[in-house]
Amino acid sequence: MSDHIPIASPPARGLTDRTAIVTGAAGGIGAACVMRLGSAGAQVRALDRDVTGLAELALKAREAGLDVETVPLDLGDLDAAEEAAVGADILVNNAGIQLVRPIEDFPPDAFHRILSVMLEAPFRLLRGALPHMYGQGWGRIVNISSVHGLRASPYKSAYVAAKHGLEGLSKTAALEGARHGVTSNCVSPGYVRTPLIERQLADQAEAHGLPPERVLTDVMLAGQALKRLVEPEEVAEAVAYLCGPHASFITGSTLTMDGGWTAR
Repeated sequence: MSDHIPIASPPARGLTDRTAIVTGAAGGIGAACVMRLGSAGAQVRALDRDVTGLAELALKAREAGLDVETVPLDLGDLDAAEEAAVGADILVNNAGIQLVRPIEDFPPDAFHRILSVMLEAPFRLLRGALPHMYGQGWGRIVNISSVHGLRASPYKSAYVAAKHGLEGLSKTAALEGARHGVTSNCVSPGYVRTPLIERQLADQAEAHGLPPERVLTDVMLAGQALKRLVEPEEVAEAVAYLCGPHASFITGSTLTMDGGWTAR
């Protein structure tokens, strides 16, 4: 059986006239979210520092007839991140970076960079987006967290800290936004088939002294009941659901897509 799970996206246009922002949009989960929200009728603003990846995404979106604007942006520029979110009806905080090292060997500047991009930038994007959402009485915030927002793993101190913080930020936004018609939720997948995971395989192989192919089966997926990677399109479907009309009463929650990892 193939590990790839085909996803047939329904053609529903329930997000017509909504503006959606997706960060980390040039590939992986972000690109899948851009295409899925665009297929639901949203005007999507795709943010990423990867100019080449954005160009490829723009071409794919045009071929599909989707309304997608690509915006080259490094989320380390926090003021620019906040400004980019002004006027958004939907905010998908997806951008992430990773470094795998023991705490005693973890470079402080890398720790700071990861927390800045993965926690402080979402906070600043929220600051930019919420006034418009509150003013119109409707908004959807979806934060792409991780099983590492619920569980820790060795050698990932910055990533785990950032994702735990994002889960808390999301819940706080849910409590504050409820009276304004704004929902805030997390989608927390296990390991997703993305370039980030491919880079992690190499880092984990070095940390554990194993070949990369054994890292996937013996380390990364050891705690999962379902022994496969999550597909980016599966995560995008969860995001689209949380932005749609049937999820209007879901807020302050985490939709966990971890193959049974946290069931143990």
